[in-house]
Amino acid sequence: MKRIKRRYLALQIESKRSFQNRVLLNAIWESVTILYGEYGASLTNLSLINYDVEKKQAIIRTNLSSLPLIRSSLVTITSIAGNPVSLHVLSISGTIKALKKSI
Repeated sequence: MKRIKRRYLALQIESKRSFQNRVLLNAIWESVTILYGEYGASLTNLSLINYDVEKKQAIIRTNLSSLPLIRSSLVTITSIAGNPVSLHVLSISGTIKALKKSI
């Protein structure tokens, strides 16, 4: 059986308000589901690894094969819980350690 290659994305969240972990993850899942449907969203294996409320930075994990799906979905997020927001990808890496070094 072949090993699943994962990628970690560092995100910068530009918003006047901070959000809870679950609210942020639900917004990303909703965006992926709207663009690619339930089947496409299930292929991503998306999970939130870390969310720093003070710096407004998050680290999410996904499969290498679904990386373009996640990146395009992040662009479409314009509001979370009724508040205007913008998500920017700071860096992408194969390991969390290398990702933290680059940000």
